[in-house]
Amino acid sequence: MKASDLFVRCLEAEGVERIFGVPGEENADVMISLLDSSIEFVLCRHEQAAAFAADAYGRLTGKSGVCLGTLGPGATNLVTGVADANMDRAPVVCIIGQASTRRLHKESHQNMDSIAMYRPISKWAHTIWDPAAIPEVVRKAFKLAEAEKPGAAVIEFPEDIAEEEVEGHPMTARKTRRPAADHKAVTQAVDLIAAAESPIILAGNGAVRKRSAHQLRRFAHKAGIGVVNTFMGKGAVPREDAHCLFTMGLQGRDYINVAMDESDLIIAVGYDLVEYAPEFWNKHVDKKIIHIDFWPAEIDHRYPVEVDIASDVADALWQINEALDERFDNQGGLPLFNIADRRKLRDAILDDFAMEKDDSSFPMKPQKILWDVREVMGPGDILLSDVGAHKMWISRYYQCDEANTCLISNGFCSMGFALPGAMGAKYAHPDRNVLAINGDAGFLMNVQDVETLARYKLPVTIMVWCDGEYGLIKWKQQNAFDGRHSHLAFNNPDFDHLAKAFGIWGKSISSSDELKPAVEESFRQNGPALIAVPVDYGENTKLTRRLGNLNFSI
Repeated sequence: MKASDLFVRCLEAEGVERIFGVPGEENADVMISLLDSSIEFVLCRHEQAAAFAADAYGRLTGKSGVCLGTLGPGATNLVTGVADANMDRAPVVCIIGQASTRRLHKESHQNMDSIAMYRPISKWAHTIWDPAAIPEVVRKAFKLAEAEKPGAAVIEFPEDIAEEEVEGHPMTARKTRRPAADHKAVTQAVDLIAAAESPIILAGNGAVRKRSAHQLRRFAHKAGIGVVNTFMGKGAVPREDAHCLFTMGLQGRDYINVAMDESDLIIAVGYDLVEYAPEFWNKHVDKKIIHIDFWPAEIDHRYPVEVDIASDVADALWQINEALDERFDNQGGLPLFNIADRRKLRDAILDDFAMEKDDSSFPMKPQKILWDVREVMGPGDILLSDVGAHKMWISRYYQCDEANTCLISNGFCSMGFALPGAMGAKYAHPDRNVLAINGDAGFLMNVQDVETLARYKLPVTIMVWCDGEYGLIKWKQQNAFDGRHSHLAFNNPDFDHLAKAFGIWGKSISSSDELKPAVEESFRQNGPALIAVPVDYGENTKLTRRLGNLNFSI
């Protein structure tokens, strides 16, 4: 068969259902082969959007999201989304076209060393030089992308190789069992937990993958220990659970930081240092740390790990749970700690969340927007946050009932993620409401793919917080330079007219009481919907001052 036909059959064998992308002439053979395939090709308007859609799809399904672009500028346009997937631990396979191998050795049209560009931002990047190697290359790309910790794998497919005749068959995908936790390390961890006075569990992005959240909840209840989550670990423990101590991640003092400061043992579960650096919660290097993750702990002088459990996270937690039962339950000694001791902390945070719930001022305060949004969103509905000042508010105020219901880019932390990510989320879970919250800066970075959402009639809601500035940069500059900031203001389009131009439902909010009904109505649409909300980012510096003067003791 033709090499491109074999390539597509290999994708089918991997269970690929759709590919997000923008084709070019160098991958025309692959595109024609897809016409005879069960795989759906989702034609996007920008390669970056295709990569972000694959990123969100991969994070939500655990299966590789697939994106495609051509050589040269197509490959460079994919880079940001691929890097985001890699650093945010989302399984993605990226397919890029390439010129004929007969001209790669010399200066030629659109020719560049794409693989060299992708190597630092992927788990693996490889060119198919021999059509007979296609089954192995495809199998390896998917295996590596989905293996813990997941990330991006890149396949470059030169046009002349795709045209060749080849004999071959797809390889069968086999599950790879992750290693179990070492029993000595588990014993050491239980010893430390039993000897602690004020332990806290820190749940990162790995705590919401591979059934880890279930075992984490069992552990928290069995031990009686509160759980703090990172931005990307939301929902590891439901917000109504007494063991949920909500989210840590603002680079300043917050209620959670008070609890972390007085803790003597941190049990880090699925935590990546890239999520929230230890310098913000272990400044004095005075805490013992148990690291439970798929990989050994990263080296950081403020992250001196006492016990390093590198294994399947769910298995490690299961073994710890079994060890706790064996050692303490027969003596009536479980839970080891009284979670009621954390009630004062939880109540203070919950009261803080509710401070502005009845505020009617306009432009709307971020806290009020998120209170209303949370009331409309169901437990399994999915919120995606773009990057900007709104991300900080979402991270602090929007809490979850289930894992993987709030997607935040907090590793690579790329603007432009939420709108196309919502596309991937809706394909992953067509039965759930999907809401993408963007700043007015990040929204326009991938606004062209509103047309993609409209063309495929994907019912997702795009909410834009409007302040006419790069709000997060302004916030940080004001904090660092005595209230001063640089050139950050810009103009916005008329969002009602923009929605009309794309042929979708849209509404610009003009009073605070309009927001909840607008979100509810947007979810009833048969296609995408756009809601523009003027936001009062004067609350940014107020929050900084309030937390800076926080007087709270546990």
